[in-house]
Amino acid sequence: MARNIRSPYPVSLVVTSRILATAGLAVAVVGAQACVVSMDHEGTIERLDKRFTVDKVSDLNLISFDGNIEVRSWDKPEVLVQVEKRGQDKDVVSKIEILSEQKDNKILVEARYSGKTGFIGFGVYHSPSARLIASVPRNINLTIRTSDGAVVVERVNGRTEIKTGDGAIRASEVSGELVAETADGSIQIDDVSGRIEARTGDGSIRLSGTPSALRARSGDGSIVLRIRNGATMTEDWMVATSDGSVTIELPDGFNAEIEAEPSSDGRVRNDLSLADATGGTRESRTLKGRLGSGGKRITLRTGDGTIRLTNY
Repeated sequence: MARNIRSPYPVSLVVTSRILATAGLAVAVVGAQACVVSMDHEGTIERLDKRFTVDKVSDLNLISFDGNIEVRSWDKPEVLVQVEKRGQDKDVVSKIEILSEQKDNKILVEARYSGKTGFIGFGVYHSPSARLIASVPRNINLTIRTSDGAVVVERVNGRTEIKTGDGAIRASEVSGELVAETADGSIQIDDVSGRIEARTGDGSIRLSGTPSALRARSGDGSIVLRIRNGATMTEDWMVATSDGSVTIELPDGFNAEIEAEPSSDGRVRNDLSLADATGGTRESRTLKGRLGSGGKRITLRTGDGTIRLTNY
């Protein structure tokens, strides 16, 4: 099993510049892996491929000390991870080590950096990073870690766990179980189904789909949920933000117990037909009621903002 590794490297001492434009390329082939190096004002870029043949549902671990990670499904019985190493010069890039291994149905691709990341001086500095782009079978279990970078996951079924120290997370057409966590960045989840957890220390959360279990938390940002037809709750849902508004759209025929508690200076704007509704007034801010035949509970809270309940 791959170990979750926390980056030990210090934050760069200057503002770094990361430019994603592709420059002139010189191509060299190393074994079965293509290595492309670009050297100019963009710094140095080196690319290589890691391929793994799979014949059953696999566990893929993608880890980068610094860099974006992207995963998309395709119709091939193999996993392809394209690695893009970037740095100020060839010496910096040479210190980015790519570890890869496959044991049965468990695959690991990890980028490590053995050099120093601090820089004091003048001019443009390109901090070292390793971007991972994976093409995978649709049915796969994913564990994704990056200390600093955005994460994109599209069209996969299985267990997906995403964690970034600083960056946005976007997931679409994901089913099964999804845990998405960023210390600083927005989270956008579209056309999702299954059990969902989304947590951000600073950023908004937007979700659409048919979750069965849902927990969403933002330390500082709004939360917007668009629940589609066909969604059925299997567990109680909890949605909370410390600073921001909460909006939830529910389809006709949806069944749930509703509890909405806005901030002291906020209010509940309710467009749903709730039975046995109480509260939702200035004197009693917490709104409680039964939607449809009731059942599992949806709890909505905000520390500073309003809550809106509406039909889809």
